[in-house]
Parts: sequence; C-alpha cells; structure tokens
Amino acid sequence: MRVFEALNWASSFLKDKGRDENAGDILLRHFLEMSYAQMLASLQDVIDEKLFAQFQDAVTLHGEGRPVQYIMGYEYFYGRMFRVNEDTLIPRPETEELVLEAMKRIERKFNQPEITAADIGTGSGAIAVTLKLEMPKLRVTATDIYAPTLQMAAHNAGELHADIEFIEGNLLEPFTKAGRTFDVILSNPPYIPDSDKSWMSEVVTAHEPHRALFAGVDGLTIYRDLIKQLPAVLNLSAIVGFEVGAGQSEAVKQLLQDTFPKAAIQVVYDINGKDRMVFAEM
Repeated sequence: MRVFEALNWASSFLKDKGRDENAGDILLRHFLEMSYAQMLASLQDVIDEKLFAQFQDAVTLHGEGRPVQYIMGYEYFYGRMFRVNEDTLIPRPETEELVLEAMKRIERKFNQPEITAADIGTGSGAIAVTLKLEMPKLRVTATDIYAPTLQMAAHNAGELHADIEFIEGNLLEPFTKAGRTFDVILSNPPYIPDSDKSWMSEVVTAHEPHRALFAGVDGLTIYRDLIKQLPAVLNLSAIVGFEVGAGQSEAVKQLLQDTFPKAAIQVVYDINGKDRMVFAEM
C-alpha cells in the first residue's frame, strides 16, 4: 500500500468511528518517522508491510477511543517531546500559555540571582521542565500525589536534562510540613466539574487519569484547597499562576482576593480569547 492510500483508509475508518480524521496523518508520520512535509513528498512511496500493519493497529486503537498520544507514547510541549502514558495527563497547548505568561512576570518582578518555583500536580512534568530549561536561574520543585506519575515526570526531566527536585505529596502539604517557601507557585490542577463526565469524549474519560481531570461539583475543589494552603508557602514577594476551566476565572480570582486582599490579581485570556489563566502577584 502507498502512503496516500494508507492516509485515505485511515481517514475513512476514523470518520466512520466518529474520531478525528487527522489522527491518521499524525500516526502515519509517527511510524514513518517523517515530518509533514516529508510525508507529502512521499505520497507515492510504498509502505513496508510490517509497518503498515503497525499503523493499522494504531488507527484501530484510536478508533476504539485510545488517545493518539498514548498510542505513540509522547506529546510535544513548548517544542520538546514529553513521554506520556495513562498515569499522566496529556499536555495541552493552552498550558504553554500559562508557562509563557509566568515567565514574563518572573522576568519583570524578580532580580535576585536565584528564584524558587514550584509546579503543583506536575503530571508529565511539562510545566516544571519547560520553566527550568527556559529560565535556568530558577530552582524548580515539582510535586504530584501519585508515584507512577511522578516517575514519568522525572523520566522526562532526565531525558531533557532539566535539573528538578521531585516530591511526592498532596498539593502543598510537603512544603507546609517542611516549612519551605517559594517565589513562584504554578499549577494546572484538575478543574472539570464531575457532571461533565456525562458528555465528554470517551477518548478523554476512558483513558486519561480522572484524578487529573475532575474536581468536585463545580470543578473548584482543588483551587479551594490550594489557595487555603498558599499563605504558608509563599515568600512576601511572590507570583501565583493557575490554569482554569471555561467560566471559572472570576470564582478563582475571588478565592485569591479573599485570601490575599492586597495582591494584584488578573484574569489572563488565551490566544483563543478564553479566560484561561488567573495570576496573583504579592
């Protein structure tokens, strides 16, 4: 079978299954180890039978609901490859904007030689690793409540040569117990209301870890817990940045304002015009 025939088959198969037809394109590039431009230049090439069989199996798996990223075993974030499996949430492009916005604020606010930062609920380690590699002067710590998730994050940090401290624990508890404080706290916590499970795609709900997705009746449970713990772990001059779900920004802003009345708190919109981030500066 030629490349263009394989693409046509995958597109038709996935359309019938109600999946994203572009997934076939992503998967074939993965197996061919080609860029998009290289694949376009190779449309008439014949695919090795063994490789095509692997591609068919992968497309079938996605048709059954398995995320493409878990099939391939990786996703790109900020131009870097991060390994993922079903113990880790798949990094999203929106979270790149949280990192970018945080770095702008860090650069503007701090002028000391070392800045301490913590990524809470690190998942694949995408936020922590990117912060460290983009801003080497940061001393970065990352936490997660689930040991296998933390192991994957540590693996990614090792592969990408990012010097990060990893600590297993629930939210900020490891730091409150140890009496540690930070200049920067970032988190992309679970924020989907439990009721949303009923209409979300099974590609997400049947495969990605629910502890990294859902957070109570209104999706704000983790924000409440985090913000309650924040005063004990922040330095006097500090930045807090959260990714939030659609329509949650004002509620999270108010939670922060109630806890830090003198802080400058701002809702930040993403490239698609959605209220995606909330930042507080003390």
